[in-house]
Amino acid sequence: MNRLYKKNELMFSLVWIAVYVVLFSFSDSLSISLGIEKIVTAPLGVLFVVFLWCWIKKQDLLEKYGLCSFKGDVKKYLYFIPLALIVTCNLWNGVTLNLSVAETSLYILSMLCVGFIEEVIFRGFLFKALCIENLKRAILISSITFGVGHVVNLLNGAEVFLTVLQMGYATAIGFLFTIIFYKGKSLFPCIIVHSIFNALSVFAVEGSHVFNIITAIVLSAISIGYAVWLMKKAEPIYGLNS
Repeated sequence: MNRLYKKNELMFSLVWIAVYVVLFSFSDSLSISLGIEKIVTAPLGVLFVVFLWCWIKKQDLLEKYGLCSFKGDVKKYLYFIPLALIVTCNLWNGVTLNLSVAETSLYILSMLCVGFIEEVIFRGFLFKALCIENLKRAILISSITFGVGHVVNLLNGAEVFLTVLQMGYATAIGFLFTIIFYKGKSLFPCIIVHSIFNALSVFAVEGSHVFNIITAIVLSAISIGYAVWLMKKAEPIYGLNS
């Protein structure tokens, strides 16, 4: 792995994305076949997070990949209030207990891990690798790849309509997270919001098509609007390409 990283960071990031998608899609399917939601995915997620953290720390890359304190002026980020709106969206239609207590715990654990993993490989590995050549292209590709990547949910039985909506607003959120990372040099705000956003989905009440469309539009508008605000108001912390 070290050899691939040193030889080609972009290929390194793509390999990680492929491994993540395959392993977690398989573990979700296996969990369903065993009759217990996330029974395989949760422990796999924990192992994945520990491995990623240990490897990044061992290579002395924590700061490069944003696993460090936030560097920006929080006031210029509106105290992250827009992120608080985004993180609650799964509760906008009400709250319910969709799974048993045990399965809910496993689901939350797996989603917390997914938030960390996806931010590291999409915003960390992929974005930083693409930044070497072109910053604007890196922001665009990282955002679109993150959004389109949600198409794999179809493999686990997700509805086509909901998946298409998810791909749309996930691209917008991915764009916002990329800007936050670029400006503040830390992934932790993105990891926290992403993880809680995912985890709260276990308590979501299924909405109508109209409700889901409105939610997707609102999420996209908040994400893009906030990202544009940050591009104008928050100064970037240089050294991202080091």
